[in-house]
Amino acid sequence: MKILRPLIGSFIVLSAITGILYPLAVTGIGKIAYPEQANGSLIQKDDKLLGSKLIGQSFSDPKYFWSRPSASGTFAYNGLASGGANQGPTNPALKTALEERIKALRDADPGNTNPVPVDLVTASGSGLDPHISPAAAEYQLVRVARIRGLSQKQLRALVEKHTESAQFGILGEARVNVLELNLALDQMKK
Repeated sequence: MKILRPLIGSFIVLSAITGILYPLAVTGIGKIAYPEQANGSLIQKDDKLLGSKLIGQSFSDPKYFWSRPSASGTFAYNGLASGGANQGPTNPALKTALEERIKALRDADPGNTNPVPVDLVTASGSGLDPHISPAAAEYQLVRVARIRGLSQKQLRALVEKHTESAQFGILGEARVNVLELNLALDQMKK
């Protein structure tokens, strides 16, 4: 009992510090220093939640730019199923999935004979990536411009406006947030 009492006391104190006080402190600091990010970087319009800048969304209508596939489903983004598909290059299921994704892109724009950018047919490690590469946006540009009745020049300017450069100029690559681009695209029509 002599040894057990201090152990139990230490367990309770450390549990309170690491399980309650520390998370509350970090959350509080985060909400003060970075309120938008701490609340999920949500995009709202007219009190309606449209999505998050941090989690991809499925777009399959040809009038929109399509996101990269999700590992949590072909074009579905399920935050509860985040993670990679773990399919190696010799896995026949990966080959089948890639062929289906390429076919869907070709069917949506039969006149486009350009090579399909890899990020339009492969999922990210989390399966929830909200971005595509500028090359993936360029690949879809002609289809979206034609369907929406916009000039390619107008649309290319919109894509460039929504292209984020590498973080701090060195981390990562240039990328386009698909949800933000598609929302801007809908506003452009109005």
